[in-house]
Amino acid sequence: MRRLQLLIVLSLIAALGLAACGGDDSEDSADSPPEPAKAADFPKAAGKTVAQLRKEASGAGPVLAPTQSQLTPGKNRYGFALFDRDRTQIADVPVALYVAPAGGKAKGPVPAKWESLKVQAQFQSRSTADDPDAAKAIYAAQLDFPKPGRYEVLAIARLDGRLVSSAVQADVTDKGKVPDVGDKAPVIDTPTVASVGGDVKKIDTRLPPSNLHAKNFKDVVGKKPVVLLFATPALCQTRVCGPVVDVAEEVKAERGKDAEFIQMEIFRDNDVKKGYRPQVRAYNLPTEPWVFAIDKDGKVAARIEGPYSAAELKRAVDAATKK
Repeated sequence: MRRLQLLIVLSLIAALGLAACGGDDSEDSADSPPEPAKAADFPKAAGKTVAQLRKEASGAGPVLAPTQSQLTPGKNRYGFALFDRDRTQIADVPVALYVAPAGGKAKGPVPAKWESLKVQAQFQSRSTADDPDAAKAIYAAQLDFPKPGRYEVLAIARLDGRLVSSAVQADVTDKGKVPDVGDKAPVIDTPTVASVGGDVKKIDTRLPPSNLHAKNFKDVVGKKPVVLLFATPALCQTRVCGPVVDVAEEVKAERGKDAEFIQMEIFRDNDVKKGYRPQVRAYNLPTEPWVFAIDKDGKVAARIEGPYSAAELKRAVDAATKK
């Protein structure tokens, strides 16, 4: 397995919290949703290519940085961030996406939704609060990739009264190595507070440690719904693991009776030099974080790669509990 191989994307995601969003220097702007994107405010695809659609924008826009490496045919959650040329995150503008087979006709616009990673104060860890670079928000949209192959994804943002654009390529594979919706979740032995004699710091780099280590995954999977989160708050190169564990803590407080919530660290003995824990290898994870919502029959009902909001995680729990 390669160390966080998410192309050049995740090197950009590391800058998620480097500055306030857009042109506003206040930190509060990262917590304020932008005007919702509306399809009517963006050019219609109308059989045009990505290159033709880009001509309808006034020029090159922010850098589009996707947050996932695994795309399969059909509908996919497509998370992304936008960065200015100076690596400042832009998260306070309406954005729409377009998808086209490489060189082919595009479909869209698909309005992207702004997703906040903010949690209530009692659920925010010191790991997140003390990290000025911790992620604060993300965009996400549901994109349809009809079949395997190479695609172009175009983002058009409405910035300062003008349309600007950025595009990236996306490779869609018939079947990725990471367990997908409908697959049986690999049964793994996850450490618990009891199994480490109460020394939870051995299995959790968060400060303070999360409350997501009460049960062993192998003891509950197939018996009740489970939310299985792979994340390492202190060692996460992309600075999003701390916030997503905080989100999981908040959602567990509300939905803990519906599903078991389990966090799994990434590195042996929490030491990058010692490589990946066997549980991470069992899921063939090329990146971090990942969260899987698994139903009572032990099948993956939803999965999310990269950062997610509380609302997104609740929808994943709903999928696993059939709510």
